[in-house]
Amino acid sequence: MYLTGTEQQALRGVFTLLAQDAAGNERDIRESLGRALLDLLRADQFASFVWDAGSRSFGGRVAINMEPANLDSYAQWHQHNDPITFVLQSRRRATRVTEVMPQRALMRTPFFNDFLSRDGLHWGMNLHAFEGERALGDLRIWRRKGRGDFGDHEKALLDLIEPAFAGALQRAQRAAAAIALPPPRQAQDAAWSLLSAREQQVARCVREGLTDKEIARRMEVGVPTVRTYLRRIFDKLGIERRSALAGWSVPPAGR
Repeated sequence: MYLTGTEQQALRGVFTLLAQDAAGNERDIRESLGRALLDLLRADQFASFVWDAGSRSFGGRVAINMEPANLDSYAQWHQHNDPITFVLQSRRRATRVTEVMPQRALMRTPFFNDFLSRDGLHWGMNLHAFEGERALGDLRIWRRKGRGDFGDHEKALLDLIEPAFAGALQRAQRAAAAIALPPPRQAQDAAWSLLSAREQQVARCVREGLTDKEIARRMEVGVPTVRTYLRRIFDKLGIERRSALAGWSVPPAGR
């Protein structure tokens, strides 16, 4: 497989990223990898989800260059009327959308006209990573119409990354599962009372599963400000990872 100098440099960055300890946050892994893939694959939009077999739905969304409202409509309706993703998921390797449905046929579907086209998604490629039968997370890369479809070279690049991607997600998910049990309720309440109102708001957003950018948008502040709040929250609660907040008993807002 021939790689240009630019591709070699980009791949080194990707593998370095995936080899790092992401502090147990697999969402950060998927978002950071998505930004790298937009450059490496000359793409325009990126999304990533994790399939939940229990609820039979995709959650844990991460997206770049896509409108939140459009993604909300995917979560509520379009994912349940999606003619391509489950076929792409069954391949378990990098696959172009045009390999599972001709582009003209896709363009006649409500999924394309009411969802994909609203954000300019035209040419797509997916990779769904698994550990045995357990879905770890997926990579959905799209180009606008004028860019042209992905080719075998881009598929090979994505397949090359897959083992490192799957390994990074496994490590992050296992680290999150290994977090110690939270302190008793009384101690939790005392620690929670040390947080300012804004810090409590950020903590609740984290528990909802929002990314730093989504929190910043909701609170109308910059991402660096959100990360400053997070550092203060971790220090005051005596935790090291945002996923540790999942075990905390958080009073309702306004109390």
